Amino acid sequence: MIWKPNVTVAAILEHDKKFLLVEEESATGLVLNQPAGHLEQGENLPDAAVRETLEESAYRFEPQYLIGIYRWHSDVSHVTYLRFAFTGKILTHYPDQPLDTGIVRAMWMTLDEIRESQARHRSPLVLRCVEDYLAGKHCPLDLLVHYA
Repeated sequence: MIWKPNVTVAAILEHDKKFLLVEEESATGLVLNQPAGHLEQGENLPDAAVRETLEESAYRFEPQYLIGIYRWHSDVSHVTYLRFAFTGKILTHYPDQPLDTGIVRAMWMTLDEIRESQARHRSPLVLRCVEDYLAGKHCPLDLLVHYA
């Protein structure tokens, strides 16, 4: 049997020393996560991050850097995720746009609020990605090569 992780993308976006998170429904109740989701067939990674962020938070952003690539295995779902976390410039907000199914709301949280809410995080990657962003970790997007 061939094992394959689920490829996901996430946006780590900061504005006025607060970070964009979403509150979403999960099998275990309401959890906090960055705008994030699965890579779709034929999609490149930065475009997937833009799409997921717009769908889940109604914010459009321009990816400028890859913060990191993270592997995490969920003991609850028994699924392994390979997450590509991006950051960039926020371009616009569409406050009247409905959010994706399962997303309760988008919200801005300080680092302290994120740390205090760890018990509600969808995964340990929520805090880790913010900490890596604040540590200045970033790679140019041309590190990623996408063949059509």
